[in-house]
Amino acid sequence: MRETRVMLFGSFLALVCLGIVMIYSSSGVYALEVLGNPAYFLVRHLIFLVIGAVLMAVCMLIDYRCLQRWARPILGIAVLLLILVLVPGIGRMVSGARRWFSLGPINFQPSEFAKIALIIYLADLFSRKKGEVRSLKRGFLPVMAVMGLLCALIIKQPDLGNTFLVFVITISMLFIAGGKVFHIGAIFLSSLPVFGALILAKPYRVRRIIAFMNPWEDPLGVGFQLSQSQIALGSGGFWGVGIGQSVQKLFYLPAAHTDFIFSIIGEELGFLGALAVILLFVFFIWQGIKIMKATTDPFGYYMAFGILLMLGMQVAVNIGVTNGLLPTKGLPLPFISYGGSALIFNMAVVGLLLNISRAQELSG
Repeated sequence: MRETRVMLFGSFLALVCLGIVMIYSSSGVYALEVLGNPAYFLVRHLIFLVIGAVLMAVCMLIDYRCLQRWARPILGIAVLLLILVLVPGIGRMVSGARRWFSLGPINFQPSEFAKIALIIYLADLFSRKKGEVRSLKRGFLPVMAVMGLLCALIIKQPDLGNTFLVFVITISMLFIAGGKVFHIGAIFLSSLPVFGALILAKPYRVRRIIAFMNPWEDPLGVGFQLSQSQIALGSGGFWGVGIGQSVQKLFYLPAAHTDFIFSIIGEELGFLGALAVILLFVFFIWQGIKIMKATTDPFGYYMAFGILLMLGMQVAVNIGVTNGLLPTKGLPLPFISYGGSALIFNMAVVGLLLNISRAQELSG
């Protein structure tokens, strides 16, 4: 298990270091022109990394099993924060979305904490009541009630990307825990018109779907971001144009250092660099799966599964969006994209994975 932990941490560290380089490369010109400081986003990212490292260390050092006793209070805190962020004067609104608390120079996004709280809660529930998971009244409906509450609060912000993640995490963990396929299939099918209605309810979401279908039909309008992303990836060729030499980051590609940082990686490091990033994520997830499979504690097993699913889904969605394989969603690339709450809590769950592995080794 120690070797697995070392390899998981090594791949995580490689992704973080690449993120530092690419954030400075992708944001330096923009930060200099708009903020007068080319290192503005780099410095803030390093601050987030320090905070994340501290939280990660805490998650590594505590006994993760103590989280099981606090699963319900943690979920309650997450729900309370999701309610408070919607209150004018408490939650901060940016571009029409009220998703953040402003804590001085740092913005805290409670939906990132809510995803982890949900994983801990479901891991506790499924490990304690495995025999009741197949029950409609005692297993399925309580889980759906929690998922529905979180989804309703997150979509109110509005944040469809994290709403979708909460939905996928819940039904996937329910399936792994032994939930009835009929129940899961029914909620999946019934959710399709709901997500369709949510897309149609917001014009910008409809525009994203149109852009996804054919970004080149209107490359200067609704398809601008996706077409610029594809230009960046195509311009990199096999070897890339070189670190710092991206053209698309020069005010062509929006969100170059956040949601579309993979496009800049493809441009500057080429196909080989982009492939290396994907393989690093695959290697990281594989090491995590080895930890999960070796875990004999049901709570640790379900929690590891939820963490790996959450991280893997974010990677798949982000890379899929930048390549035009999925409609645009505002989900950062774990460990690499610039961002506060997402980076900090993603580092925290890596600490939990390492904790689970270490605990299994000690107990074995």
